[in-house]
Amino acid sequence: MADINRDENEIELANPPRFDYGERVASRSVVRNDGTYRGYDVGDVLVHKGDVGYVTSIGTFLQQYYIYAVEFVESGNRVGMRAKELCTLDNLPDEVLAQLGDKAAAVARLGTGKPALSPTD
Repeated sequence: MADINRDENEIELANPPRFDYGERVASRSVVRNDGTYRGYDVGDVLVHKGDVGYVTSIGTFLQQYYIYAVEFVESGNRVGMRAKELCTLDNLPDEVLAQLGDKAAAVARLGTGKPALSPTD
């Protein structure tokens, strides 16, 4: 057991969770079924890069990582993901919003069911 290889030395649990319940997030990568998701074959895509979802619960894994259960809007899949696999859409830093400029309004609408750009924009 002493030779378990963890992918990071950082203990995420030493800090508060990066995301909160109900927070709107986007997937930073494709997530495939590793055999633990019922109803899908191993290797089937569960989440595409850029899919938008909401954090529904926060758990832990190996007493080291937070695992965020994210309900993805379009697919209806609820998938456990690490913070490094997610990006917030609700709490973007001011410097990021400034860099987005006019596109910030479109990002704010992602996953809300509203059109990306309305005629009044």
